[in-house]
This record gives sequence, structure tokens and C-alpha cells, in this order.
Amino acid sequence: MRLQQLLVSACLMAGWAGAPASAEAPVDPNGFRNWAVAILAADWRDGQGSTIDAFENAKRDLKGGFARVGFEPGNISALSLRPGAQSGVSLTTKQVFATFEEKAQAATAGCLIYFTSHGSPDGLVMGSEGLLKPSELDGLLDLWCGKRPTVVVVSACYSGTFVPALSAPNRLVMTAARPDRTSFGCGTDDIYPFYDSCVLESLPAADDFIHLANLTIGCVASREYTEQAWPPSEPLAFVGEDVESMFIFQNFEHPAPQ
Repeated sequence: MRLQQLLVSACLMAGWAGAPASAEAPVDPNGFRNWAVAILAADWRDGQGSTIDAFENAKRDLKGGFARVGFEPGNISALSLRPGAQSGVSLTTKQVFATFEEKAQAATAGCLIYFTSHGSPDGLVMGSEGLLKPSELDGLLDLWCGKRPTVVVVSACYSGTFVPALSAPNRLVMTAARPDRTSFGCGTDDIYPFYDSCVLESLPAADDFIHLANLTIGCVASREYTEQAWPPSEPLAFVGEDVESMFIFQNFEHPAPQ
């Protein structure tokens, strides 16, 4: 998997080194306005069962972060499995996924699906309802987004286990760790998981999704080194061949410098 990560990084960097956007680059004049965004905080506990806020904080601020770079706020669903987190209502996985399906199928351009939670080598923790396995998420993405351009982010320990199942020509996959590594930042004193914090930190400077993936990988490595978090999580990224040029040339929106 280390070799895969290096090859993916080389591929992404090669894309940056290319010429400016040409007529064949599939840039949508509406940017990301017609994309559906689904963000889920899928757990609320630390390893000892104590309540933590890191996933909730990430869900809330990722919603604002993606809105600030050009995603339509009305197309963003930011939900939680934490009991009572949705205005006092407790949602089940089935209810969350029904909402995501409705939003995603109404979008005409593409999908951004973002999960933040704990993880294991077998899948993503979905609160008290068990694990979401990579093959199950692959099926959900097909149902929700079909062949439209899709970005899926899995922020969790061992989340690299999702890369083989989710890799497809129309998808960009970002994970917080390689398959055999934990990620960091899920304790009672953490504001965000390290990976989500780095996505939020990188968004204002990122030109596009591929730039965001690389900035986030670098940010995580720097923070883990500074805080002596070991072994390093080594986040992964995969970009499908059908959407590589789109994800390079479809820029985020940023306010003009003052």
C-alpha cells in the first residue's frame, strides 16, 4: 500500500505540472453549485465510551468550509448519528442514508460524500449500529451518485481499507489513513480529528480537489511530526481516469484578495 500511495501522489503531481486548462478540460461554468454534499458524523464516543465533540465539530465546520469554496449551502446535508444531535431527534443510519440518497439524486453535476468517525480494518463505525463495510459503501455510492463525478472522503482509522472497493473511473477517494494505520485526534480534548482539521485548514488555499488532497496529506504529516504522533497515518488518495482532468481544472471559488 505504501507503493500505491507513492504512485498516486506521483500521478497527482504530474497532473499539476501540465499546461493550463485547455478546451478539452471539462470545466462546468456553474462550478460546484449543482453538486450534492453529504457529511456524516457517524460516532460520538472515544475508545472508552466517553462522549467527544470532535466529529460533531468537524461536521459543522466542514459544511461551512465547503460552502465558502463554492458549494451551494442548500445542497449540503450535514447529519449526525449522535443521539439528539439533530434538534433533539436521534437519526438512524437508514434515515441518514435516505436523506443522502434524496439529495444526491437531485443533484445534476456530482457528489461529495464525507464520513468522519472511528474505523477498523473491516469498515467504518456507524454509531451503535455496527460497521459500514467498503463493499456496502461502494453500493451506496452507485445508488446515490451513479456515474456522475464523485468525491468520497473517509476520515477514520484504517480508512485506507476503503480505497480498493471505492476506486472507480468517476471517483476521487480520500482517506485519513492507510489500511493498517490509525489516524489521530479523536480524544476528549480534540477539537477535530487531525485529518478533518487539515481539510479545513487546506480548503482556503486549495485550487481544486486534487490540490486539496495533496495539501491535506502534507498537513497531516507535518502535524503528526510536530506532535510526535506515531506511527504516521499516511493518508491516501485515488483519482479515477475519467475525472482526473476535471478535478484538476474545476477550481474552487475563493474571495478576491482585499
